[in-house]
Amino acid sequence: MLTRLQLPPTSLSSSPLKPSQQLSHLPTTSDSGLLFRQKLFHLQDLNVNPHKALHVNPDFRSTPLSSLLSLESFFLSLGLSRPALGRLLDMHPILLTSDIHADIQPIIDFLLLEVGIPSRDIPKSITRCPRLLVSDVIHQLRPTFDFLRELGFVGNNRINCQTTLLLVSSVERTFKPKIEYLNSLGFSDEEVENMVVRSPGLLTFSVDNNLIPKVEFFREEMKRDLEELKRFPQYFSFSLEKKIKPRHRALVEHGFKLPLSKMLKVSDGEFNARLIEMRLQLLERTT
Repeated sequence: MLTRLQLPPTSLSSSPLKPSQQLSHLPTTSDSGLLFRQKLFHLQDLNVNPHKALHVNPDFRSTPLSSLLSLESFFLSLGLSRPALGRLLDMHPILLTSDIHADIQPIIDFLLLEVGIPSRDIPKSITRCPRLLVSDVIHQLRPTFDFLRELGFVGNNRINCQTTLLLVSSVERTFKPKIEYLNSLGFSDEEVENMVVRSPGLLTFSVDNNLIPKVEFFREEMKRDLEELKRFPQYFSFSLEKKIKPRHRALVEHGFKLPLSKMLKVSDGEFNARLIEMRLQLLERTT
């Protein structure tokens, strides 16, 4: 079992140099055991679990430390912080043996040049959706992006660092079932497109666990017109049990009704203050 490694004073982990500078200060030892320990220590310094890394990506065992430092230097040059890089590599150890120019740079170029994400937002995009870096541009990212553009994710509604999660989703298994369900409620293709562009999460929510229960509550207990969902598709992003039900029942208890946006978008404090205000207005009208 690997334990916390104790390396000699010449180890890279104690070096104040940046990764790019460390490349020119690599130890010249030929002791393969020491080199391996230095590599694992550097993983630990990045807060990457060496056990997991070697289990998921056994090829990393034969990868030189210089490759890891080059990879680290590349990601830091993009604007990724060292803690964020550590989380990324720990989540996807397969990246430890990736080729920067053949595997990673094409993904960065795709995000910059095709999706149109500004370079300053690349670190946010990667941090929000690490799976981007282990996805294939030709077979996954570009076809999904083309589908999203057809839905209306263009111009001011284009994919941004907050919605890059959509790019790694499956069109057939993730997107289409949601679109088909919304169509089955009577919404036209154009109406569905407008809804998902306004609330992209609709494309990722579970039909069985999210959409159906919320529609049933909306229709059967709230007794509202589905037209409201066209105007406020963000309804589906709120918790049914923690927000939608209690707020609806609080309104019913007092005989009030609010548009969905005013009912759900405000904080609990603002919602309660609104209830008090409405009660006071009612009292004024009846006195």
